[in-house]
Amino acid sequence: MKRRDFGHRPGCAVETTLDLIDGKWKGVILYHLQGGTQRFGELRRRMPGITQRMLTKQLRALEEDNLVVRKVYAEVPPRVEYRLSEIGESLRPVIDILKAWGEGHQGRLSCAVPDVVEAPDRAA
Repeated sequence: MKRRDFGHRPGCAVETTLDLIDGKWKGVILYHLQGGTQRFGELRRRMPGITQRMLTKQLRALEEDNLVVRKVYAEVPPRVEYRLSEIGESLRPVIDILKAWGEGHQGRLSCAVPDVVEAPDRAA
C-alpha cells in the first residue's frame, strides 16, 4: 500500500489520521486489539467477513505504520501475536469515539425505510 509522505508537505491533520486507519478493516483491527494481545486466528474469528489475505495485508500495513507490534515465537507451529504499539494506543480515544458514533447511528440506519418512488401511470 502506498503511503503519502505527510511529514514533508503541509496537509490536513484529519487526512493524515484517516490515511493511517483507512479502509474497511484497519479500524476494526485496532478496536479488537484494544482488548489486549491477540493471535492471528483470534483476530480472524472476531472478523468473520475478512479474508486471511486481507487480514495479513492490513496487519502488515498497521505494523509498517508503527500502530501494531508483531511478535513471532520460535515454535512449531509458529505462534504470532499482535498488540497495539504506544502510538496505536494513542488512537484508543479515536476508535472509541468511532464506535460510540456507530452505535448511535446503527439503529437509525438499519431502521431507515427507503422512500419508494412510484413510476407515473403512463396509461392515463
